[in-house]
Amino acid sequence: MAYASVLSRDPAQTYRQIDLAGRTANADGPALVQLLYEELCLALRVAAWAAEHRKYAVKSERVTRATAILFALEANLDFEKGGSVSTTLARVYAGARKQVIEASLGQDGAPFRQVADTISEIADALIGEEGRGFRYILDGLNAERALIAAECIGDGYWFIERAARYGSERVVFDRPIGRNQGVQFPIAQAYMEIRAADLMRYEACRLFDAGEPCGAEANMAKHLAAEASWKAANACMQTFGGFGFAAEYDVERKFRETRLYQVAPISANMILSYIGEHVLGMPRSF
Repeated sequence: MAYASVLSRDPAQTYRQIDLAGRTANADGPALVQLLYEELCLALRVAAWAAEHRKYAVKSERVTRATAILFALEANLDFEKGGSVSTTLARVYAGARKQVIEASLGQDGAPFRQVADTISEIADALIGEEGRGFRYILDGLNAERALIAAECIGDGYWFIERAARYGSERVVFDRPIGRNQGVQFPIAQAYMEIRAADLMRYEACRLFDAGEPCGAEANMAKHLAAEASWKAANACMQTFGGFGFAAEYDVERKFRETRLYQVAPISANMILSYIGEHVLGMPRSF
């Protein structure tokens, strides 16, 4: 009946209310906030038009609606989760509310449009649910873990290729040094570990691309790849012997570079702690 009574006076507004009710029925938190932003911007732009065309009743109704939405947005801020972002938004909403109320006393539509433009910028900048930005960043770091794992694996293959070739070509006492098990076996062992880390890297990437949880796999891939790359670096350096420290062979440069990934961008101990606590369910170790 409410829709029917309004329909005769303002059909467009009635259909808009029906559309809004349908859109909010199954909307989650972020979607509802987005709808509030849309309704707020619409109310402000209509208020600007009404002020310039001296449609006082329309302006009053839209100012009331815009003020109510600003109150609702401010009241639902989560300062505990949102921190400084929520504090900043609270100041923006309070300032916008003050500007709207002051503009309602005049006939200038510019202040309404300025507030609408500000709110539009905020709406465009919001990604996901307000207050959960840090969680989104942590999820994005899984891609970084996989990327670093790929870099370590590439380094590992480089060390293996150089060590295997040098071991096959370097002749001492009339035989290639690669015929000695003490030289050959560490290279073979490092190669197998690089291949295993490579498989875990691909699994982490597969899960990430599918939008599935991949924190454990990404962390394991980074840890295994960093360990395997370091083992390959040591095998390569041992194979080259003193020549490994000669700049023209590039081994010493790569040797220094690959050691970095034991501690950065996340240390091996932090990964082990993560696996122990979040995968194995053990007590937190720090």
